[in-house]
Amino acid sequence: MKNSTLDMQMSRVRRLITALVVALLGVALGGCERGFQWDEAQQAALEERVRERWQKMSDHDFAGAYEFMSPNYRKNFAKQLYVSKFSYATAWELTEVKALNYDSEAAVASVVVRVMSKPTKQTSSASVAIGAIPKNLRERWIFAEGDWWFSANY
Repeated sequence: MKNSTLDMQMSRVRRLITALVVALLGVALGGCERGFQWDEAQQAALEERVRERWQKMSDHDFAGAYEFMSPNYRKNFAKQLYVSKFSYATAWELTEVKALNYDSEAAVASVVVRVMSKPTKQTSSASVAIGAIPKNLRERWIFAEGDWWFSANY
């Protein structure tokens, strides 16, 4: 009798473990079908989003640039707060975008943008003489909700 009860309990445990493994496998495989894959197309999509955001910045359309901020950022920070941190005294021109790497576990890409910046008002002969200054900026972009978003936390 004891062996019969023990066998039944072991059988239940095996069925439970099997069901759990099958469920976990289904979730894992289902995630792969719908999940994100880093490839040339995704890299191109990321670089396009970076260019679109920098076009907004170049146009001083900071409200438009806000729309590229991550969903979590936009949930926590008002558009007006974001817009108010920029100055119209600088002109930017994006000259290069380069995706460096992608962390698949974190769904984060590291991007370097090369930007030429110059003051919009020439306040001194030195600023006229110097002209536009090239700068390499590192940006972090996250993949969430099916798209690439600029992450303010870097």
